Amino acid sequence: METHTTMGASILAGSSAPLLRLAETIALTHHERWDGTGYPAGLSGRDIPLAGRICAIVDVFDALLSSRPYKEPWTLADALAEIREQRGRHFDPDLVDAFLGIAARLHAELHPQRPAGGLRAA
Repeated sequence: METHTTMGASILAGSSAPLLRLAETIALTHHERWDGTGYPAGLSGRDIPLAGRICAIVDVFDALLSSRPYKEPWTLADALAEIREQRGRHFDPDLVDAFLGIAARLHAELHPQRPAGGLRAA
């Protein structure tokens, strides 16, 4: 599982296209953690590129709200509580604050058929 960051970045590497260079950065850094316990490089804080810090939050948000073969989707409230709990650990505190301000609207846009209550967290 942990190799998907470096494998994805390797696939995207070498392009002169700005969008693909951004995608390479995101692929490589979206599992780094604010506190330095992430992978693949163990980057911390502002050493993690901004795009990777942003995508770390939305990647977890999407994963928590999505049904998987091994879990039911979390409720919006439970997902936001988890993101709030990981503020300063997994996620950039300033970005968590900004994200929490738009999360309910984002959820409504991404899941218009599902009420914010959803299912309980596992």
